[in-house]
Amino acid sequence: MIRKLFAEYLGTALLVTAVVGSGIMASRLSPNDIGIQLLENSIATMLALAVLILVLGPVSGAHFNPVVTLADWWLHRRLSTMDIVGYVAAQVFGAISGSILANAMFGLRTVQIAHTTRDTPHLWIGEIVATAGLVLVIFALVRSHRVAAIPAAVGAYIGAAYWFTSSTSFANPAVTIGRAFTDTFAGIAPTSVPGFVAAQLIGAPAGILAFTLMYPGEAVTGTQKPSVLFVCVHNAGRSQMAAGFLRRLAGDAVEVRSAGSAPADHINPVAVQAMQEVGIDITDQKPRILTIEDSEASSVVITMGCGDVCPYFPGQRHEDWQLDDPAGQGIDAVRLIRDDIRKRVETLVAELLPQP
Repeated sequence: MIRKLFAEYLGTALLVTAVVGSGIMASRLSPNDIGIQLLENSIATMLALAVLILVLGPVSGAHFNPVVTLADWWLHRRLSTMDIVGYVAAQVFGAISGSILANAMFGLRTVQIAHTTRDTPHLWIGEIVATAGLVLVIFALVRSHRVAAIPAAVGAYIGAAYWFTSSTSFANPAVTIGRAFTDTFAGIAPTSVPGFVAAQLIGAPAGILAFTLMYPGEAVTGTQKPSVLFVCVHNAGRSQMAAGFLRRLAGDAVEVRSAGSAPADHINPVAVQAMQEVGIDITDQKPRILTIEDSEASSVVITMGCGDVCPYFPGQRHEDWQLDDPAGQGIDAVRLIRDDIRKRVETLVAELLPQP
């Protein structure tokens, strides 16, 4: 979790540094043209956001935004209360740090309070629209198994929303708070922060509602299908048994992968024997190393002991199955592990492929 929290802190800090820093540079380069200033600011922001998601997404999911964290919890329920508190705290402190860093880079007083008021109702409407659209874009791409498109799509959406929303699309409570610490082009007066944050917290459930209406259920119709990645340390027992059960129960309706953070040389022969007892042959499978590409291509990632080693992408469904390691155990113990895995896979199939 420390890696994830640091990634959220760093990503949000650098995002706000890009927003504030490009705003300062734009004001200096184009002092008499507010339209050019906004163009320069929006281009730098959208490109920086896309790069940060690409770089840090595999570590923390690259939320960088409390409303994304809360929407992710609401839709997938995989984050604990402490996880949410940690993510939001890291994002807020990161955003404040980003403003301070940008101020320092441009020779300004490092800690300053913004005086730009943004407290009219039409700006709040703009924030509701911007935030709802952001939530919809992220989770629609996840549900339709197009996670790889998220960095470009989110960057493009925020860049466009700079121009089609009256508020210039803050769409992020942490960034809003951070931008109160710079009295520059991107700043927002502390008195205006509560209204913006309230609008964002209204926009988030509006985006969730739009998403659930257009993308109901776990399965997606069309050419896309759910993709599940099972991960354990050695990819020699638990993850191989789970993958074997999912292939048998779901057939071609689900794409199945398995991998390990430190793969063994061969599959555990006792696990092979246990699976043969229920009519599933996994002798042709080989342990393989976990890659970022495996995780990025999967809509569901199920870990069994790899912990924070497993990459994390925005909106993915993550589960951690607490299972005993069959390594070094006899057939009786492995049968119990096998039967536990089968029950969990049966539940997973029912969730991924609901019957009409």
